[in-house]
Amino acid sequence: MASYTIQEHQVDVIVVGAGGAGLRATVGLAATGLETACITKVFPTRSHTVAAQGGISAALGNMGEDDWRFHFYDTVKGSDWLGDQDAIEYMCKNAPAAIIELEHYGVPFSRTEEGLIYQRPFGGMTTHFGKGTAQRTCAAADRTGHAILHTLYQQALKHDARFFIEYFALDLIFDADGACCGVLALDMNEGTLHLFRAHGVVLATGGYGRAYFSATSAHTCTGDGGGLALRAGLALQDMEFVQFHPTGIYGAGCLITEGVRGEGGYLTNGAGERFMERYAPNAKDLASRDVVSRAMTIEIREGRGVGEDKDHIFLNLQHLGADVLHEKLPGISESARIFAGVDVTRQPIPVLPTVHYNMGGVPTNYHGEVVQKVGEEAEKVVPGLFAIGEAGCVSVHGANRLGSNSLLDLVVFGRAVAQRCAETIRPRQPHRDLPSSATDAALDHFDRIRHANGSLPTAEIRLTMQRTMQADAAVFRTEKTLQEGCLKMDQVFASFADVRVSDRSLVWNSDLIETLELQNLLYNAVATINSAEQRHESRGAHAREDYPERDDQNWMKHTYVKVDPNGRCAFDYRPVHMHTMTSDVDVVPPQKRVY
Repeated sequence: MASYTIQEHQVDVIVVGAGGAGLRATVGLAATGLETACITKVFPTRSHTVAAQGGISAALGNMGEDDWRFHFYDTVKGSDWLGDQDAIEYMCKNAPAAIIELEHYGVPFSRTEEGLIYQRPFGGMTTHFGKGTAQRTCAAADRTGHAILHTLYQQALKHDARFFIEYFALDLIFDADGACCGVLALDMNEGTLHLFRAHGVVLATGGYGRAYFSATSAHTCTGDGGGLALRAGLALQDMEFVQFHPTGIYGAGCLITEGVRGEGGYLTNGAGERFMERYAPNAKDLASRDVVSRAMTIEIREGRGVGEDKDHIFLNLQHLGADVLHEKLPGISESARIFAGVDVTRQPIPVLPTVHYNMGGVPTNYHGEVVQKVGEEAEKVVPGLFAIGEAGCVSVHGANRLGSNSLLDLVVFGRAVAQRCAETIRPRQPHRDLPSSATDAALDHFDRIRHANGSLPTAEIRLTMQRTMQADAAVFRTEKTLQEGCLKMDQVFASFADVRVSDRSLVWNSDLIETLELQNLLYNAVATINSAEQRHESRGAHAREDYPERDDQNWMKHTYVKVDPNGRCAFDYRPVHMHTMTSDVDVVPPQKRVY
């Protein structure tokens, strides 16, 4: 192994990732007086939260009657009863305060004529426990994520948080007692290695959408937090649940927000028919995302698609008028023009279900503390380690996330982590000594990849992985496709041993970084397709044609999966939390999920 010099930094808390969750945690941590550092592989305002369009949910009641209990019910139902109801209560109850906090930070929300925060309808959001339509999604035009991300970054700078920008996290570091006490990272600009010692390590690295061929995710969404956790021997949770957004631009994958349908847009097939009435007679185009994605896929499969190959669907906005489109959906109009060559005031947008969100991730409680299963039902906190946002799985989304609950998840649990760290970590408390060998395994792992000299370029392995996941772990799944996909993914994972890194330098070496990212993606992909093969039911985003019904008796439980260095998976399960935190709301018992 080559010899490396490591620069050490000692802080109270280190946050890995500077998207919405990472920045909200960083702001909260720094504001409590904890010495906080945030490492991020891209500039903070380039994190993928910037692409979130439609809005952030909270029962403010600005556009009509609403109640956080209605939001709670919708989220439980949306999760197809796999969401933990204590965590869902925590999120929905804290949502209004989180939005007001963002408003006070300076997020430029759109306004009603009365000056209140503008709220639009979103799929699966109702009033009176499914009886009415809720306007619950707080919007800043169709650039809500952009507005939130820029505002949080400004707040983090105001509170003197330290940022280490364009640093790539290589591995987690643990002490002899099993507590996470730091992160080894590469400064991509200078090519130097850095050990960040901390009493709390917060994973906020986002999802792994780029494990698939077509995704709304940025190219940076490579599941780095999941890779770090799995290589540390920890289990991930509910990885089989991958959300397809119904309206990615055909051929480009670029997202068209659900807010478009909230403003009155609708889908049509090749015959010009508004087909959603057949699949969701009440909610129609505003059914939950898994329902709409499957309906679109069935239309295409049965020959009612659009275009020469009848392989996509139309999203119609022409009837909304240029004024509405300019005021409320300016970004969508621009995206449609650039990526589809469409003038939305005159032509429909060609769309197709596209990988959008990972419900699974590093398992946590509602404080954001990473937990692992011990015994039949008990959960054990991993000392010093936290996970939030799409990297984590507190399981407020269960088997399917409702649109506009993702931005809420980021700010509510980013705030929760900051509060938990303030309770458990004393500012400037001394760090325990680490043996000099503490980073040896991480350095050896990094050195092996850096000097990999096989026959396969990174891009070739990545493309094979993406095509396999797109073909065999998609909107509809069967035992045959999943078993074939598991075998193919075994081979793809094994092929990484033959990867070739052509550039050995450490300064701005995109070949090396993409190879490290590919390894993280491979761990996440293997966990996903194997978890899907194990779950013999249909629930939320996990649709099995050979097991078309939800099976509460056998499968109302969370999947825990570990992946060893050879790509072999080991499974365990824990029951869903069918209890609430307080008596303020009743548990929602399982029922048939119809819209």
